[in-house]
Amino acid sequence: MKFYTHLSVVGTILLNIAGSLCQLEVCGQAPLNNKIVGGQDATAGSWPWQVSIQSTTFGGHFCGGSLINKDWVLSAAHCFQSSMSTITIYLGLRSQSGSTPYQESRTTKRLINHPNYDNPTNDNDLALLQLSSSVTFSDYIKPVCLAAPGSTFGAGTESWVTGWGMLQSGDTQIPDILQEVQIPIVGNSDCDKAYGGGITSNMLCAGLLNQGGKDSCQGDSGGPMVSRNGSLWIQSGVVSFGIGCANPKYPGVYARVSRYQDWINSYMGSNQPGYVSFTSNGFRSSSNLLLVSISLTFSIIPLRRLF
Repeated sequence: MKFYTHLSVVGTILLNIAGSLCQLEVCGQAPLNNKIVGGQDATAGSWPWQVSIQSTTFGGHFCGGSLINKDWVLSAAHCFQSSMSTITIYLGLRSQSGSTPYQESRTTKRLINHPNYDNPTNDNDLALLQLSSSVTFSDYIKPVCLAAPGSTFGAGTESWVTGWGMLQSGDTQIPDILQEVQIPIVGNSDCDKAYGGGITSNMLCAGLLNQGGKDSCQGDSGGPMVSRNGSLWIQSGVVSFGIGCANPKYPGVYARVSRYQDWINSYMGSNQPGYVSFTSNGFRSSSNLLLVSISLTFSIIPLRRLF
């Protein structure tokens, strides 16, 4: 009996390893990629893991997300704190107003908010959505690789954020075309100073301090922030919150993906996402970044969802 138990355990481990290796063969590849606020229109297929999460309760798109394997999408917990009608996930989408032969849609079979999501501070701001049925990968629909535990994204690391969020703070309408913007990582210590505290090790910040002009915004919540490692794109963060949008004093704040492999894998079974280690010390040190420090703390942090 013990012998069979050991075989079962070994078999499970091998299946999990096989699933992860399988994802590594496809994750993070964007063959149609040649290269938000302050951003630009993305070309079709540039970010094949990007999804639009929609509900008739909110009149359509309300948050973004990223495809991490054929059955699951990663997003932000704060997007799902209100009751709503059926959630529909659109994959391979570029335009909100028109359909294309390569886009697909799925309803959700299961929604899982991180059990330790903290509403006042937005710590552990992650959610998983299981698709109603598996998707078939194509040049326009592919999973992103996830940053493995221990990955480092030093200040200045080049990152890209994508989504259908507002083009500037205070807008009343989202753009029709998927937007992309490149922004550098901001060190956690500098980000914590900017916000007057509250930035935890589960968070990652990015933006242009003392310059502003480029950022995620309302409607981008749950969407991916990625960095390139060779030919692979690796997701470092999930759009979470910020003060205004593209404000030079306040970088955008993201859930740090590399902290959550165990939690994510606990729901994946043998079909685990592809995890890739990423190490970058950035091209400049945090000490070289000019900061305007503040001593105020904010009890209400504006989230980047649309409702």
